[in-house]
Amino acid sequence: QVQLVESGGGLVQAGGSLRLSCAASGSTLSGYCMGWFRRAPGKAREFLAGLNWGGGPTSYAGSVKGRFTISRVTANNTVYLQMNSLKPADAAVYYCAADRNFGYRIGVRWEEYDYWGEGTQVTVSS
Repeated sequence: QVQLVESGGGLVQAGGSLRLSCAASGSTLSGYCMGWFRRAPGKAREFLAGLNWGGGPTSYAGSVKGRFTISRVTANNTVYLQMNSLKPADAAVYYCAADRNFGYRIGVRWEEYDYWGEGTQVTVSS
């Protein structure tokens, strides 16, 4: 069982930056893929970025590639999402998720993920 807690959301002006954190507990993350998703009002949950805990290439949605960066610090079981050049369209609730994929393909569909955090709100003013 993996517990995930997101933090770092808030209000930022367009063009600004935020760094989201996702602290994991309850289990080693070895063999897991970690993903960031978001859900805006009236829209479907959207994959943003993912990585395998054991290392290797990362994966990004086209809408955030070049602006968002996913990373992890294994020593403190935390995954980060650095978000730069934020736009009003980026406003949403942001979720961290874990998928026990045993280090294989990074999932891009929310159905592939087994554990979810409660989310953190990001608001971008124009």
